[in-house]
Amino acid sequence: MVMAYKNMDQETKAMSEMKDKLHTGELYLPGDESIMKEQMVYQDRLCEYNLTKPSESEKRAAMLKEMLADCGEGVYIEAPFYANFGGHHCHFGKMVYVNYHLTCVDDTHIYIGDYTMIGPNVTIATAGHPILPSLREQLYQYNMPVHIGRNCWIGAGAVILPGVTIGDHTVIGAGSVVTKDIPADVVAVGNPCRVLRAIGERDKKYYYKDREIQKEN
Repeated sequence: MVMAYKNMDQETKAMSEMKDKLHTGELYLPGDESIMKEQMVYQDRLCEYNLTKPSESEKRAAMLKEMLADCGEGVYIEAPFYANFGGHHCHFGKMVYVNYHLTCVDDTHIYIGDYTMIGPNVTIATAGHPILPSLREQLYQYNMPVHIGRNCWIGAGAVILPGVTIGDHTVIGAGSVVTKDIPADVVAVGNPCRVLRAIGERDKKYYYKDREIQKEN
């Protein structure tokens, strides 16, 4: 009997250690039973969110407060929204707007600052797999957090890879693949995403090509 309890304790400890590795950047096995059991609960709730009607804005807002790790005032996420952990590891500041088909591979934490706007079909991934084929055959994974700053604009179809930080006020062009950190106050585009230019004086006059910002009376 003592040996049976000892084995149970060892199994429980092993499962706990595997779950802890979600947020350490270490290699772990995402198919661990304890991880998958918890994950399924969050995914079921996300499925319920995606079945809500656009007219049910108050219901959606209440659900997001429950589903997300942090949900600031005025957060709005268009359905459908996809997330490995149902948004449980997503931290959204206030007044974040998300267009259709955001995919958050939120196996570890994703941080999005106040007033940031995210276009349709954007992917934010925290999960990666080792390059070594033998490790992939064993289904190993690692996770690195993603940080997106305040008042950013992430263009349609952009892909943001694990471990990336994007600075405040920065614009990421549509279709960009962000593989490395991008500083604040710039426009960055391309695959791989690179800084195109700084946000500067011209942007105070023109909002789109040669279209001038109209001064308020």
